[in-house]
Amino acid sequence: MVGRLAIWCHGRGLPTDPDVWLRHETIDAFVLAGCAGLAPRTTQTYRSWLRQVRAALAWAQRGESTPVALSAPSERTAPYTPAELARLREWAAHLRGQTRSDALALIALAAGCGLTSAELAAVRGSHVRVLDDGTVIVAAPGTTRLIVARAAFERDLAVAVGTALTGGDRYLFRPGRTTAYAKNLVASWTWAHRPTGALPPLSARRLRAGWIVELLSARIDLTVVAAAAGLAPSALARYSHFVPPLDTRTATELLRGR
Repeated sequence: MVGRLAIWCHGRGLPTDPDVWLRHETIDAFVLAGCAGLAPRTTQTYRSWLRQVRAALAWAQRGESTPVALSAPSERTAPYTPAELARLREWAAHLRGQTRSDALALIALAAGCGLTSAELAAVRGSHVRVLDDGTVIVAAPGTTRLIVARAAFERDLAVAVGTALTGGDRYLFRPGRTTAYAKNLVASWTWAHRPTGALPPLSARRLRAGWIVELLSARIDLTVVAAAAGLAPSALARYSHFVPPLDTRTATELLRGR
């Protein structure tokens, strides 16, 4: 493992100095970037081993700050494929009445804005701004982060906001409820409204995961994605497994700066 770390450091142009290799920030960068294809638990194990190697040497007291804690889930939340998401949106658009509105709002808030179940359930019409150019900004209650909807979901959100404000200031998702949020509010709805045919069931977690993977696939800065998702940058490592590698032509253009 130390050898793999050394090769990775050399490839990044770091000094040939074990003191540099075993700094906390170097170890964390290695397990997040150099081990992105491994299972989260394996990545955590590698990090633990390297920190034990560091602790066994004489460099533990260098005045470095305490490293941040990293965590890995027991399993990854796989996003929907683009084809699955497109078919789910088509299915939702053909539903009737309030069921149709709820389905489209759920998909738009989770897959279009990256909101969690609790966050999307709290969004009312007054929490959403539709700018003159069509940009949709969501001020989800309990958060201060910048939430901008993906362009593909702007129309669905604009329609949902118009409907919510027409009725006063109702929720976008399940506006007829009497409680602000219940633990199984989203899960109970998706269980009762399962898509027909071979479509997978709706899951707010999978919709949000797809939003994160789409942003990472667009090579948007990790700090921007993490801030929009309300996560620490290190938490994005568990989604890297689903991000397709760049083709040679695109990588060349990025490296060239065009």
